[in-house]
Formats: sequence, structure tokens, C-alpha cells
Amino acid sequence: MQTESRGQSGTSSSAPTGNPSKPASTTSTAPGQIRVIKRNGAVVGYDESKIVVAITKAYLAVEGGTAAASSRVHDSVTKLGKQISTIFLRRMPSGGTIHIEDVQDQVELALMRSGEHKVARSYVLYRAERARLRETQRVREQDNTPAITVTHDDGTQGPLDTQRLRTVIDEACEGLENVSADDIYNETIKNLYPGVKIADVRTSAVMTARTLVEKDPNYTYVTACLLLDTLRPKRWASLACQQRDLGEMHYRYPTTLRPISRRAWSWACCLRTCWNTT
Repeated sequence: MQTESRGQSGTSSSAPTGNPSKPASTTSTAPGQIRVIKRNGAVVGYDESKIVVAITKAYLAVEGGTAAASSRVHDSVTKLGKQISTIFLRRMPSGGTIHIEDVQDQVELALMRSGEHKVARSYVLYRAERARLRETQRVREQDNTPAITVTHDDGTQGPLDTQRLRTVIDEACEGLENVSADDIYNETIKNLYPGVKIADVRTSAVMTARTLVEKDPNYTYVTACLLLDTLRPKRWASLACQQRDLGEMHYRYPTTLRPISRRAWSWACCLRTCWNTT
């Protein structure tokens, strides 16, 4: 029912709509094509047929197996698939990248706008269930990870925050083709030992990504992003804030720096006034 399931089938890397005859290996990376970012960070070519399959499954869940042979359902599904593709083509006429969640959001909107409220509700419930299963699997995998004690910058010791480590690696890999956040994470964990310094944990992630550059050049960008993460603790410490990941920095930086900027502006005005009076 869903257009993509993490770590399994996902949105296919076949040719995007409008170029069905071209091989997936060329169209997924060719300029001017629409590409889809999967939940694991992989980038694949946009494939309208996956949307059609997802909508068809939603109809089957509501109307039963007889819907598969219904010409009405077939025509409706085909029409909705083309409508969704047209929306993305109008939004990005020169090509671009969209997230799988954006695609699924458009499926929901298209079903609602067409009056298929029961089908839309079925699709929404299925997405929610899949999200719950993914979260359960993530927690299970995290629980299976051996507990590693790390030494923080202030000398205190505590358990490694594997969730944050995974988030940082996922963010570094997001939007890049032919890179694996799982490989970096698993290899980084293997290189750690009890009592390891938190700074060495960050270094281990950087070195792990660096060794994979020979496998694919895109790991160079992953390495650079992970290297930036080693600079964040110093920056957040200077701002008297708790360390955050990249996703939180986008909205925490403005709120944190705004009062500092105001104080700096006030000091500048005072100095200018003193300078003018002297």
C-alpha cells in the first residue's frame, strides 16, 4: 500500500515518468530528472508505477480483491498517478530531489481531492502502522547494540548515545547515492571500546567513512559532514548550549544567536556614541 518500505523494496530506481525506455542506472543520475530520497538516505529515480501500485493496494484494502479487476479502479489509479507526477514536474521542471514522505503526502492529497476518503483513510492508517513498525525495529536494534561506556569531555563517564550517533551518520549520508549509513554505523561501533573518549567516537566515524571513499567518491562528502560534527561541541559549548545534531541546529542556531546579536549591537551603539562624544 505504501510507495516505499525502508530497507526493502522502496521506490524503484527505474526510469522516471516521461523517459520509460531509458535504463534506471542512467536516468536516476541524469540531469533534469526527478529523484527520490528514501528513508535510509539512498537516492533513486522517480517511478510513477510505484505510486500506482501503492494506490491500488489502498483500493484493495477498502474494496476487497474484486477491485483488482475493476476498470473504474484501474482508470482512477492511473489518473491519480499521472496527476501526482504532473505536480512534481510542474514544481521541478528542470528536475530535482524530493523525499519519499513528500511523495506519500501527495498520494494522500490526491485521494482526498478525488473524493476517495475511505481509500485515503486506509492509506493514512497503513503509513502510520509502517511508521510504528519502523520505530519498533529501530528500538529493537538499538537495544541489541552492546552498551559502550564513553568518557565525556568533562571527564565523566556514561553510556554511548547510539541514537545520536546514528542520527549524525544518517544526516551525513542523506541525499547521497551509493553510500550506506548502516555500514558506517556498524563499523564505527566495532572500533569502540569501554571508556573510549567521546572525541574518539567522532573520529572513528570520520575515519570509517574516509576508508570507504575508494568504494564510492560520495563518501568524501559523508566524511566532510562527519568532520563538521567534531566541531559542533566546541561551538555549542561557547554558546552555553547542549550539543545538538544537524537537524536541530537549523532552528536552534537562530534562537540562540539572536540575543547574542542584540547584545553585540547594543555594545556597538554604545561604542559609537562614546566615540562621537570624544
